[in-house]
Amino acid sequence: MRSALLAAAALPPFETRSALPLETREDNPELAAVTSAIAELRAAVDASRGDVDKKLTDELKKLTARMDEIEVRSKRPGNQQDPEDQDETTKLQKRAFTGFLRHGVEALQPDERRSLIVGDDTKGGFLAPAEFSTEVIKGIVQFSPVRQAARVGSTSAGEIILPKRTGTPTAQWVGETEDRTETGSTYGQVTIPVDEAACYVDVSLRLLEDSAVNIEAEVASDLAEEFGRLEAVAYVSGNGVKKPLGFLDAASGLSYTPTGNASAFAGTNPADALIDLFYAMAPAYRANGVWMLNGSVVGTIRKFKDSTGQYLWQQPIAAGQPATLLGRPVIEATDMQALGANAYPVAFGDFNRGYRIYDKAAMSIMRDPFTQATKGLVRFHARRRTGGRVVLAEAIRLLKCATS
Repeated sequence: MRSALLAAAALPPFETRSALPLETREDNPELAAVTSAIAELRAAVDASRGDVDKKLTDELKKLTARMDEIEVRSKRPGNQQDPEDQDETTKLQKRAFTGFLRHGVEALQPDERRSLIVGDDTKGGFLAPAEFSTEVIKGIVQFSPVRQAARVGSTSAGEIILPKRTGTPTAQWVGETEDRTETGSTYGQVTIPVDEAACYVDVSLRLLEDSAVNIEAEVASDLAEEFGRLEAVAYVSGNGVKKPLGFLDAASGLSYTPTGNASAFAGTNPADALIDLFYAMAPAYRANGVWMLNGSVVGTIRKFKDSTGQYLWQQPIAAGQPATLLGRPVIEATDMQALGANAYPVAFGDFNRGYRIYDKAAMSIMRDPFTQATKGLVRFHARRRTGGRVVLAEAIRLLKCATS
């Protein structure tokens, strides 16, 4: 008891004890340093986030402005692409091809030459850029009307092999317990060789030297005209020897409807032969069919009327639309046969199903500055590969000038 009293007496009064100094974070150097570092880090993160947000906002504004510019440009007449937007490779190829046409391979830089080479100069010349090839193909379509109706594809192979159904399953009515007979489809194949077409155009040295002339467009136009003329004949009447097999060739196996007259349409109702041809086709082919005939036959058929006096031929109701005959479009093909004994002046059918065209996806140009040098001309040799053949004979039918 005494010792406890002595210990209590040794303690300072309560008021004196409460006034003693307390230790805080500021009095602890290590804790203050950590607190300061955290504050600095937070400030740095906030500043960095602000910079990132600003950059993202600026980039978004630039992207939005760029998209608006592209949209405006796309709505301009002609929808022409700004050269600055072209891919670097495309620009290199175009520059190299133009230089090749004007000055020859010797004037090309190594990178330009590599951009055009197919294999080497002895293996077929220099590859034309995609833009140039596309322009040629567009021009060919104008001269080769069969391409407008047929199915056109591309290939890198030397020939196309398509499966073809040659027989269909057959069913029969049976009794409850009678034996069922076996049946099934049979299949064959159609082979479409990819043939080679070639031509050349001569261009004057003055024209090549004139930088104001779009020499690419000039050469493309000439090549398209010649290739188109050559192909148009082959797709219609080619015999398949080193060229496409045309649908008028007997080997195509198309059926025909006779006109009733050996030289032209017969009787007081000459349009009957066209109606007979139209309804000799299966409904599925009629629904997608097109007529194909030349200008002289068009002139004859435009005079035909039905029993009510209405012309069978109907002019298009809108610009750019084809005329119609019995409600189906008409394609004028110069290379179709004229009216005459045993001629096939009219074809009708679903050419998209019945006739296939395959292009080898390449066109090469070879520059020959020597052959016509004495005349001040440079000769450009071009080659391309294409094939065409009837793949479904029942989809196309012919009109024949004959009595039976």
